[in-house]
Amino acid sequence: MAQTEKMRFDAKNRLGAEETYLKLCIFVNCHPKNVKAVKSIALFVYQWIVFMPLFLLITVITALTVMIMAPVFGSRFWGYYPPHYWSRITCWLALCPVKSSGHEKLDPNQSYVFIANHQGAFDIFLVYGFLNQNIKWIQKQSLQKIPLVGYASKKAGHVFVNNSTATSRAATIERAKAQITEGVSMVIFPEGARTYTGKMGRFKRGAYHIARDLDLPVVPLTINGPFNVLKRNSRCIRPGRMELVIHDPISTTSLTDEELAGLIDRSREIIHSALWEKYR
Repeated sequence: MAQTEKMRFDAKNRLGAEETYLKLCIFVNCHPKNVKAVKSIALFVYQWIVFMPLFLLITVITALTVMIMAPVFGSRFWGYYPPHYWSRITCWLALCPVKSSGHEKLDPNQSYVFIANHQGAFDIFLVYGFLNQNIKWIQKQSLQKIPLVGYASKKAGHVFVNNSTATSRAATIERAKAQITEGVSMVIFPEGARTYTGKMGRFKRGAYHIARDLDLPVVPLTINGPFNVLKRNSRCIRPGRMELVIHDPISTTSLTDEELAGLIDRSREIIHSALWEKYR
């Protein structure tokens, strides 16, 4: 008798659990707002419980590796490869699939000045991780104040921009020129700052002067996706696909000042041509 009652009780509990599960499935599937809410909560938990601790850990490891190894063995290898893999891992942790194209247009032994639109913070991870060229960056002066990262960037050979005076700007350009040797290239965002809207802003001339003075090709890069992954002034990562499009190198040999202005417009148009529709 007791065994029969126990079986009835267990069957009743199973039926109740199954009924609750079915109701939950119907509730979630029939209400898009609820699906969106559940997804937002899951992403929030993932970002702060999984992504951020792991991201901080690999950032510290990468920064310490560069700080220790680059001064001893040189920044050509140790200033590039640890951050290269750091960037790839970050995109993977952020659940962002990446597509890149145009690599066949580049010579790994040639130095270039890469010009890219600036959508968001994940531009760095996208270019560093998937351009597959040994690169240095021109960075904002404020980034030098970030603990570990600022010092590691300096040891890696990246150049911090000082726009306070004309003399300091000229010194920045000279430091940048010193880093572009033997197949090492420079990446510059000519807009100077991340976009607020996803649309491209006006391009400044500094990057083009560097390319002309060193007789290096300019290579336009189109960046798609990072604006939606992490917008300016946002702290919430929204996983999504990202794309890097590498365009044909453009010669700067014997460019006059008038032709330089045309090159700025031309490279901007090339970058714009490969933007996703929502960013045009």
